[in-house]
Amino acid sequence: MITRVTLERREQEWLAPYAIKSAETKGRFYSEKEHDFRTAFQRDRDRIIHSTAFRRLEYKTQVFVNHEGDHYRTRLTHTLEMSQIARTIGRALRLNEDLIEAIALAHDLGHGPFGHAGQDALSELMRQHGGFEHNRQCLRIVEKLEESYSGFPGLNLTFEVREGLKKHARKWIPSLEASVVDFADSIAYNGHDLDDGLRAGLLEVAVLDKIKLWQEVNRYIKEKALSANSAIKIKIAIRLLINRMVSDLVSETAKKIKKFRIQKPRDFSQVGSEMVVGFSKDVEKKVLDLKAFLMEHLYHHYRVVRMTEKGKRFIQELFRLYVVRPQQLPPQVLKRVKEDGLHRAVCDYIAGMTDRFALDEYNRLFSPYERV
Repeated sequence: MITRVTLERREQEWLAPYAIKSAETKGRFYSEKEHDFRTAFQRDRDRIIHSTAFRRLEYKTQVFVNHEGDHYRTRLTHTLEMSQIARTIGRALRLNEDLIEAIALAHDLGHGPFGHAGQDALSELMRQHGGFEHNRQCLRIVEKLEESYSGFPGLNLTFEVREGLKKHARKWIPSLEASVVDFADSIAYNGHDLDDGLRAGLLEVAVLDKIKLWQEVNRYIKEKALSANSAIKIKIAIRLLINRMVSDLVSETAKKIKKFRIQKPRDFSQVGSEMVVGFSKDVEKKVLDLKAFLMEHLYHHYRVVRMTEKGKRFIQELFRLYVVRPQQLPPQVLKRVKEDGLHRAVCDYIAGMTDRFALDEYNRLFSPYERV
């Protein structure tokens, strides 16, 4: 029988000395008995997967809103794909995959509806009321808003997972595992947004020849897969693109770990994540070129801008109506007004909405023919 103690012993034997071990966790805010068959980080991962906030990611926008098509990435599919990339990197570097997976699966829980439109709209609306940022909202969800247990609010995750979610906090000193998740997120959306942009017809393959990373993978396709149809060529290209970034990140990070003599987790925190985890200079420049290309040709494409602006208007109008007429808020939201204030309670409510729910709620509140 494999018990938690067995798994913790295996971590000590297999993981690198600089990896964070489950048995060495700094614990949870609310004390709990350890599980018999799962490590602390495995338990965190499972709590995240079973949370309401995680299920809602299925109907939250990545770039394209849900009704634009069935095959575009949502926050959920992006999270799952990114998690696998992060685990691959972590495994290659002998890091704690369970910690990586828990951080990866939770990293987007704080996003509102309509992609970055939700972030931008709520940031503007909350500017005078404490602000809004999706990483801080993620922590708010796992520490307070998620209601799954009778003994404490939130999910009561371990210190290491919660620290890994503080991406934009001041003086953020992440673990190697958290830094890997951060880079895996960037790798995933660079590759997958490019894929979705091509699928939507917003990007043309011919224009991609300007991108050096694309030139590299295209050379391989011309040599090895010239007979494949265009759809398969794009799939091959996206896989190769992601693999190129992952392979370089693993290789370069391994070199830096050796260079800075990282032997324990605290050694990494003293050196700093920006000095250790990252791409080679050559690939870093190419990745920045890819990001700039996506910004200009995809994120600023007029159809994406239209979707973004439409989403912002939905959120702005919902927010203003709730603040002016809070009696229209559900009872469970009104209960939070006394503790958190009206604006924060409204912000939490809207941030938790899926695209579909937000659109339905808008129609219920503003359409004279919609049933309330």
